[in-house]
Amino acid sequence: MKRFGVALLSAFVWLSLSAAAAYAGQQSGTSDQQSTSAQPAGSQSTTESTMSSEGKPGKLHHLKGKISDDGKSFTSDKDQKSWNITNPEAVKGHEGHDVTVSAHVYPDKGEIHVMSVKMGGKKASKEKGAAMSEQPPQ
Repeated sequence: MKRFGVALLSAFVWLSLSAAAAYAGQQSGTSDQQSTSAQPAGSQSTTESTMSSEGKPGKLHHLKGKISDDGKSFTSDKDQKSWNITNPEAVKGHEGHDVTVSAHVYPDKGEIHVMSVKMGGKKASKEKGAAMSEQPPQ
């Protein structure tokens, strides 16, 4: 009976120490994540590039405007403000077009991170209809 008690006590101590070590490792993992968000701007990963300077994601906005011919900037119709696009691959094929974008906006950096792009709604439809009506029937 005495051996069983010693074995049970040693198992309890071992499990307690294991749990304490795992908890301490989890806590240090959180501080590691905080320290990586303080890296210089040039060393940020793509998931961190959608974070503002405070470490919070930019607010999602729906903006109407025009993509530049090189696809690296966006000019808003509302206030004619020009924004740098952090992920120009997201607007590929829409260069020079009037579009509506859903994007995370970072006003402190003058940048947007585009989440989705739609061609310019009614205006594009009217232009398409007008172009079609100008063509003579065949």
